[in-house]
Amino acid sequence: MLRSAVIVIAVFGALGYWVWDYNTDPNGGKAKKEAEAASHNPTIGDCVKVEDPQGSPVPTVVDCDSPEAEYKMGDLVVAGQQCGSEYDYGIKVTRRGRGSTMCFTKL
Repeated sequence: MLRSAVIVIAVFGALGYWVWDYNTDPNGGKAKKEAEAASHNPTIGDCVKVEDPQGSPVPTVVDCDSPEAEYKMGDLVVAGQQCGSEYDYGIKVTRRGRGSTMCFTKL
């Protein structure tokens, strides 16, 4: 009986540790997925490089001093509106059912 209790406690302990590690480890698991998602979600003022600009563009936030930096995000307009003439490039996105356009200037 004691042996069974020890095995059950060990299994639950290992499972608990795995869940804790998955949710807190900055190099993997949930934290890594959230960091990756944030790297493709620029805010106004962020510099980005754009993968596949003519097909399905994916903006990736980079340091503005980086040689990879191509554009700087200047505005986010709601669906149905166009980026102003001061912007060189726009990417249409849909998040949580809402459409918008990210407007960028060339660096």
